[in-house]
Amino acid sequence: VQLQASGGGLVQAGGSLRLSCAASGGIFSVNGMGWYRQAPGKQRELVATISSGGNTVYADSSKGRFTISRDSAKNTVYLQMDSLKPEDTAVYYCAVLGLRRTSWMPPYDYWGQGTLVTVSS
Repeated sequence: VQLQASGGGLVQAGGSLRLSCAASGGIFSVNGMGWYRQAPGKQRELVATISSGGNTVYADSSKGRFTISRDSAKNTVYLQMDSLKPEDTAVYYCAVLGLRRTSWMPPYDYWGQGTLVTVSS
């Protein structure tokens, strides 16, 4: 399985960025996809997830500013980030949740390498 994430970078406070992550390679099914982030010196935390049925979960810090969406046919997840704040600075990780390589294999979560988002004040 490969995860190709893109869209990170440097942006000024109040600006926007759009992250995308495409999963490919021997995927039978996926329960959901999501984004997590880890700031320097902090633990990894949830940003947002979206299920195969389109149900979304957002961290309180993301609500009203970030929007997660998904193209299930392409196993691709997007994160539109608006009104960015310096505290949003972190490495953002894409995750495939409940991935099955075949119908008889148990599901597991698969993580990407991460993409850096830096928000300057």
